[in-house]
Formats: sequence, structure tokens, C-alpha cells
Amino acid sequence: MVILGLVLGGALGFLFLCGVLLRWNDVKYRSEGLPPGTMGWPVFGETTEFLKHGPSFMKNQRARHGNLFKSHILGCPTVVSMDPEVNRFILMNEGKGLVPGYPQSMLDILGRWNIAAVHGALHKSMRGVLLSLIGPTAIREELLPKLDYFMRSHLCGWSGQTVDIQERTREIAFLTSLKLIAGIEAGKIADKLKEEFSMVVLGTLSLPIDLPGTNYRRAFQSRKKIVSMLRELVRERRRSSSTESRDMLSSLLQTEPKTGRELTDDQMIDLLITIIYSGYETVSTTSMMVLKYLHDHPRALQEVREEHLAIRRRKSTGEAIDWEDYKSMNVTRAVIYETMRLATIVNGVLRKTTEDLQIKGFTIPRGWKIYVYTRETNYDPFQYPEPLRFNPWRWQDKSLESHHYFTLFGGGSRLCPGKELGVVKISIFLHYFLTSYRWEEVGGEEILQFPRVEAAKGLHIRLRDY
Repeated sequence: MVILGLVLGGALGFLFLCGVLLRWNDVKYRSEGLPPGTMGWPVFGETTEFLKHGPSFMKNQRARHGNLFKSHILGCPTVVSMDPEVNRFILMNEGKGLVPGYPQSMLDILGRWNIAAVHGALHKSMRGVLLSLIGPTAIREELLPKLDYFMRSHLCGWSGQTVDIQERTREIAFLTSLKLIAGIEAGKIADKLKEEFSMVVLGTLSLPIDLPGTNYRRAFQSRKKIVSMLRELVRERRRSSSTESRDMLSSLLQTEPKTGRELTDDQMIDLLITIIYSGYETVSTTSMMVLKYLHDHPRALQEVREEHLAIRRRKSTGEAIDWEDYKSMNVTRAVIYETMRLATIVNGVLRKTTEDLQIKGFTIPRGWKIYVYTRETNYDPFQYPEPLRFNPWRWQDKSLESHHYFTLFGGGSRLCPGKELGVVKISIFLHYFLTSYRWEEVGGEEILQFPRVEAAKGLHIRLRDY
């Protein structure tokens, strides 16, 4: 009985301590005018619940507190917004009391000069440099022929194989980025970089706890190795007198003095890391999920395949896809947009307040984060009727892409500069995949939706000639 009493007493004491800590954290962040909400544990806040339960956590908080609520996630007191009007205001008004507010883990791992982190004149300058490398003009004149050749050669010979299409799309997205950036082909350097980038991706959504075994520590160590490799690559290019290289790195080095937008080596390396990182996850995951949705929706598969077969009939054997062919891929573009909307590859964006901000009758204090949670906007039944149904035909209404609450690629001055390049990569991948193969899924692998979209055990498909 004595032992039982001690156990019960210890349990009650522990529960009391937990209650005190939770109450203390709520009181600590209580301020007149803040939206309602809970703050969770000291230091950790509600990050564990957020990362583990994601959408259900957000829906529960929304049901309790409304479209604007406070929380403490990813190491910072945060106001979460699921209000389309507020989201648009935040995205369109950078500089007016708002700057990028990405988690410290992401800033440490992707670099302080990551274009998503800088703001003001530096962001404008770096965005200009980036658009000169990956904007529509560069795609049409330089990048599209390289992408076509890469996809055509990389996708041949798959017939009869059973492959993990998740791993294959990751490999394709990563190798296309290396090819376009520095002309790097598959091999030891590419394999080493891919290994390190896999760790970087895992660490970008983690608490910045620098202890052995944490995703943050592993990702930060991987970043150091990537920076070292890229720095050596830049040195080699500068030492070389050859002008034969025609890739993003050579363009960047050759045009710096002419444009007056010269970047430091650190800024240049972080820019290259940004290009690789953004293409690695969003392009690969969208490519995989497009195939998943097309497999599950035969009518959509038939229409998008016919679009690509019609293009092939207009061209001679082995003739490359050109810009006009790409611009004619209307069904393909609709399928890509619907996949991004329904799968929600990117859940939202973060901003940080530089002054007290008045929104919807609430006061958000200086130094707080605002999480523009666009996932719920993607499922808004007023904008997207039957929002949980895969319906690419909804994008035949061209006004949908220019709608005020269209946030698949961000918004305002932060509209994703790689938007068109990402869509081109996926479109060319689909062109050669759909005109070459039929496929069936092997098994019923579960697709996880949060904190990132992935098939936990891979998505295995068996291929045969079309």
C-alpha cells in the first residue's frame, strides 16, 4: 500500500507540474489583443503536436479558436492564419511591418543568404539574378533543350522493371538541377551531393537543437559538406579559362560584372543550394503524386496522355519538345495544378513582424511569426467546389489561376521565381513517361500528407511499354 501510495503521489505530482508548466507558458505569452489559442510547453511549445498530427492539430485549433489563433511552433510564438483575406494581405504587404520568418533550423541549414530569408534591396537583387537563370526567357532559350535531352535519355529502358517511383522522381529532380546548374552528370559527385541533400531536407523542419543524433545536427553537418563541394566547384570554374560550359554557374560568373549584381561567394552558394533544394522536394513529390492521381483516375490519364501523343504525332522521331509544344500542354498544366492543390506539397509560408501589427481587430506583437497556412485555402469549398475530389478540369477556368486567393506558388513579391521551371520539368517528365509506358501499382503503399508528402515505404510500380 505504501508503494502504491508513493506511485500515485508521484503521478499526481507529475500531472500537477505539467499543468503548472502549461499554465505558466500561456501566461508568459498572454498579451492584450492577441488572438485566442494555446502555447503548449515551455521552449518546445506545440511543435511536437504540430509535426506529428499536422492537419488534424490545425483543424482542432481552428474549431476551438477560429481562423486566427496563437500557438508556439518551430521554436517561436506564432499566429496561425487560415483566413483567405488575411493570408492575401500578409503575402501582398511584405516590408510593411513584415519580413520573412522561416524557422531558425531552415535558415541555418539553407543559409542566411537563402532567397527565402533575405528581404528588401538584397532580395530584389537576388531575385533578379535568379530570374535571369531560371525565368521564362532562360527556359525557352537555354534550359528546355537540356531538360528534353535529359528526360528522354533518363527515362528510356524502364519497361519490364518494377521501380520505386518516389525514389526515381527524387533522383530525376536532383540530377536535372545539377545538370542545369553545373553540367554535373550522374556519378560519384552527384551521389555524394544527393546523400547530403537528403539529410538537409529532413532537417529543415525540425527544432534547432544542436545535439548528436538530431535531424538538425545531421542536416547542419551535411550543409557544411555541400558548401565545401560547391565552393570548390566555383573555384575550379574561376581557374578555368574555358568558355565551353553553358550552365547556370557559368552564366552567373560571366554576367556578374556586366549586370552590376555581383554576389559574394557565400551568396552565390546559398543561391545554388536554394535552386537544388526547391527543385528536389517540390518537383519530385509533385511528379510522383501526378502519377498516383492519374493511376487512380483513368479519364484524366487518358486525356493527358492523348495530349502528349498528339504532340508526338506532330514531330519527327527523336525531335525535341520546344517552347510552343510546352505551351500547348493545357491538360498537363491543369493536372499539375490540381495535384499541387490536392496533395498540398507546400503547406504554408512564414512571416515575422517587425512592429506591432493590427489584423482583424487583433494585435500581433513585434517579433512574432505569422504562419500563412495555405493548406486550408486549397480546400476552401467556395473557391474549389468539392475540394477533396481530384478534378483537373476545374482549371479550364483560366480565371482560377489569377484568383485573389490562388496561393499554390506563394504571392506578391515572393511569388516563387522557379514556378515556370518546376512546371516545365514535370511536364517534360510526363511527356516521355506517358508516351513510353503503362504502369500498375505493386501493393497499396500509404501516402503520408504531413509534415511533407511522401510514401513512407516507397511507391512501387511495374512498367511495360505503351
